[in-house]
Amino acid sequence: MLFLDADRIFSVMSPADAVNALSSALVAGFDPADDLSRVVNPIDKGQLLLLPSEVGTGIGIKVMTLGRDNPERGLPVIQGSYLMFDGDTLAPTAVLDGAALTTLRTPAVSVAGIRPALERFDGPLRLVVFGTGPQGTSHVDTLADVVSEPFADVTFVSRTPENVGDDVISRGSVVAAGSPELDAVLTRADVVVCATPAEEPLFSADAVRSDVVVIAMGSHSPGAREVPGALMARAQVVVEDVETALREAGDVVLAIADGDLSRDDLLLMKDVVRGDAGLDPSRPLVFKTVGMPWQDLAVAQVVLERATR
Repeated sequence: MLFLDADRIFSVMSPADAVNALSSALVAGFDPADDLSRVVNPIDKGQLLLLPSEVGTGIGIKVMTLGRDNPERGLPVIQGSYLMFDGDTLAPTAVLDGAALTTLRTPAVSVAGIRPALERFDGPLRLVVFGTGPQGTSHVDTLADVVSEPFADVTFVSRTPENVGDDVISRGSVVAAGSPELDAVLTRADVVVCATPAEEPLFSADAVRSDVVVIAMGSHSPGAREVPGALMARAQVVVEDVETALREAGDVVLAIADGDLSRDDLLLMKDVVRGDAGLDPSRPLVFKTVGMPWQDLAVAQVVLERATR
């Protein structure tokens, strides 16, 4: 079998390529509601995740571990591999570095889901990013690879600005959570990225503009939220799949429980990407993503095609 390590994956696939791969899968007719179920098993040191999928003629499964004590050891939290199979014989054909694939596709999902809404803005974008970890920076890089102009400004929000590393500082300025400086940049922001493990809203609903675009991807449990219910109430809310969101997306689950949102209000990512959603540029757009197995496979298929040319 062919093995593709992280360097090989990143050499054949740019962030914009990953966005295009995901969009192309949806435009070609794939429905995320038909995706196979992922399995999350608690184990002694963390979690074991199995993410199988079939998209078109592609078949694959990601096997990942989440090691909760790994940061203390200087090791990645997420490790694993992606195994691909021949669509006809079902024989194994390739193994891809699972962490690299996840790093590439996660921000690509976010950007694919909001890219049509970026047309509402004239001129360079102003970004506010909650979270200074790898997902915060990778979302900035993916957006930068997709838009046509350099950003007007990028502001990262941190609870401990003094501990922020050069990888963040090289991409933008840093402000403290809850500071007056944060209030000022939020009122100007075109796009707000929420990439934190927060369980409570990161900002108030009246802190952002009426046409703001929000990516909420940090929380993955039904009891945690990054976005206030009052913003969800006035926004167009996009999800990858309704049933998945109702199980896993706390921003959606809690907003519905509070009466700020209903199931019928939810827009689907596939409809946004295909241009069928009817986006209102005068309203906020919130894309709540929790990640699904089809997304890894859609990106992995293109990676494998390019690596074997």
